[in-house]
Amino acid sequence: MAKTRASVDQFAFTFDAPQPATLPAALAGVDARTARTVAEILKGDKRDRTVIAAEMSVLLSDEVTLNMLNNYASPALETHNISFSRMLALIAVTNRFDLLDREVRPIGAAVLVGEEIYTAEIGQIDSEIDKLLRRKKDLKRINPTITRNRRK
Repeated sequence: MAKTRASVDQFAFTFDAPQPATLPAALAGVDARTARTVAEILKGDKRDRTVIAAEMSVLLSDEVTLNMLNNYASPALETHNISFSRMLALIAVTNRFDLLDREVRPIGAAVLVGEEIYTAEIGQIDSEIDKLLRRKKDLKRINPTITRNRRK
């Protein structure tokens, strides 16, 4: 059976809460992992790398070249790590938010893209409603009668 590739449009988001890195060396090797992610992004994009570099250059208002992209994609070139701004530009021009999500989970974060934030807000609203309904139920249990002029 042939391997099939997941569509880039399919953002395999998980609702498991990511845990922040706290153990010693938990983030060791991030530079090499980032380089492999850059390589994965570039390999998965059908456009020529010079086009990707040009689009990044426009976003950043700073030149990004084909050679730079190739160097960023090589884990062996430890002196050619991609900067955060260039990584963000690469994610933006390739729409690989799924890989950005994968890369930020080790620090306890997750990525929501565009209008997905509304779904998260709905969850927050539902949580607040549940909390208020529980409080209302507790108050009904107590149910003090309000009477005025209790003095006889």
